[in-house]
Amino acid sequence: MACNSATCQSGCYKDSDSGAVQKRQPATEKGGGDLVFSANSCVCIKCKDNETIAATHPAVSGGGGGGGGGDGSRFCADCFRGNLFGKFRFAVTSNAMISPSDNVLIAFSGGSSSRVAIQFVHEMHHKAQKNFDASRDKSLPVFGVGVAYIDESASFTVPSHDFDRAVDEMKLIVSNLAPPVKQFHVVPTESIYSSDTGAGRHKLMELINSVSDVTGKEDLLEHLRMLSLQKIAVENGYTKLVLGTCTSRIACRVLEATVKGQGYSLAADIQYVDARWEIPVVLPLRDCISEELSMLCSLDSLKTVETFQRPHCGINGLISSFVKLLREENPSRESTIVRTAGKLKPFSFNRIIEVNDCNGHSASQRRQKKYNLKPTESLPPESFCSICHSPLKKSDTTSLNATGNGEASVGIFAATCSSCQYQILPQEPSSLESFRSLLPQQMISLAKNGSCDRQKWLREEIQDFLLSDSEDGT
Repeated sequence: MACNSATCQSGCYKDSDSGAVQKRQPATEKGGGDLVFSANSCVCIKCKDNETIAATHPAVSGGGGGGGGGDGSRFCADCFRGNLFGKFRFAVTSNAMISPSDNVLIAFSGGSSSRVAIQFVHEMHHKAQKNFDASRDKSLPVFGVGVAYIDESASFTVPSHDFDRAVDEMKLIVSNLAPPVKQFHVVPTESIYSSDTGAGRHKLMELINSVSDVTGKEDLLEHLRMLSLQKIAVENGYTKLVLGTCTSRIACRVLEATVKGQGYSLAADIQYVDARWEIPVVLPLRDCISEELSMLCSLDSLKTVETFQRPHCGINGLISSFVKLLREENPSRESTIVRTAGKLKPFSFNRIIEVNDCNGHSASQRRQKKYNLKPTESLPPESFCSICHSPLKKSDTTSLNATGNGEASVGIFAATCSSCQYQILPQEPSSLESFRSLLPQQMISLAKNGSCDRQKWLREEIQDFLLSDSEDGT
């Protein structure tokens, strides 16, 4: 009888096409009878039935996490996809990211991370709609979904026909998703100024050109992108903003913040939830690395779009290259960086407002217990940098409060973090007022409101110890 993969007991089998003999590590029995497959086995370590991605799709199995040959050498396609979706679903449910009453906006850059975010949220959305249609009482509503792309062509030259083609491809991706229909928004960055696109574009160009540091210029564009997404969400009634930020990007962010002196605010940017914004930001792909997401796009033919994003430069470019080198040497290093940074204590705004489930508990309450966090109402509100919106240290807020309603140019300097002061603000005091006049109103308002809220909270805390007019002895 011919030797084959189904009947071979000797550890090898003949390839029926080429006649070659391919060695295969036999499964061994361990303790209670569980089969343990060798790392060199061609059988999926999860289902122990199908062949791995490396065996069936060698062209897309080069990446992935987990060390060695990556997940492509450990999982079959179905188990790999299930494992990745499981990470996403666990992040969503354990952190109360999406509730039935939500209206979710997904930021789409055209890359693999945001493309997978769209696909996974769509699958949740489609399943919720099917359950709603099948139910009799229609008790649970179906959350809404929209997709947004920020047009940053004002900050760098893009051929108009190529840009239009890329946007059309993104529209097609969104429209091809099964019902319910998802609205697609394309909004230029300059819209954060006013409805007058021409005037806003001119002011935006002036603001960007006033920043001489290349790293500061790139960081400022990222902050403006977030403001644009927030504007879309507020104006269209969205309640959550979903970003496709993955482990690989967070690993870069950790090292960037360390180099730029943003250690105090680092914990705020790497959590699953960031509710310091008017529309809370959630990161459901926080536990997935970029190679896994790219592999899934290849396996499931999820189309991505080249949107002419400029490569990272300055400090960000150096860190990106460094992390890429670490990943090539050992794919697990990105996850190690993020796990290490994850030991930092989250801020009070790194949680969703409590919504009790059927057992009277909420995901944020469970997480609060896990991290031993104080209730939000017992903590003072944070003061935020007027440019990057990062939380400021007490020493920074002291100088901010001391400035009060003084000179505006001094005020804008005092209302920013040390990183923005060094990399974004002009160093000449005479240029500060001109720079301040170019900032979007949202940046000024966010810091001002944060400072006022903190002063109000402090006054309420000491209210019982203040003397009234009749008690001051005068």
